[in-house]
Amino acid sequence: MYANNIKEIEAPELALWVSNTTHKLRVIDVRQMQEIAMGTVPRAEALPLHTLPARIHELSPAEKLVIVCRSGARSAQACMYLQQQGFSDVYNLRGGMMGWMQNGLPAYPLG
Repeated sequence: MYANNIKEIEAPELALWVSNTTHKLRVIDVRQMQEIAMGTVPRAEALPLHTLPARIHELSPAEKLVIVCRSGARSAQACMYLQQQGFSDVYNLRGGMMGWMQNGLPAYPLG
């Protein structure tokens, strides 16, 4: 599914992706650290949105990236920015962590 040329992934599909440890992907949570501390998607890494331009070198355009936030808005911004920087395999978690929780999926403390 696409919104503004951003690829989106539904929470149940992402749950399958992260449960398959052979699936090569990185889940990037762009919320603030205090939000992430309340729980995030399994295998997620913290990279708050405001730090993305300074830390983009930590990501590779060759990687499959799934971007997560609270509702899907900040992650959509991150996806647009990454696409502008030459990243093409980038997915926005539709509905963010709210959608994840509404699907009854577990959220974990980071780490």
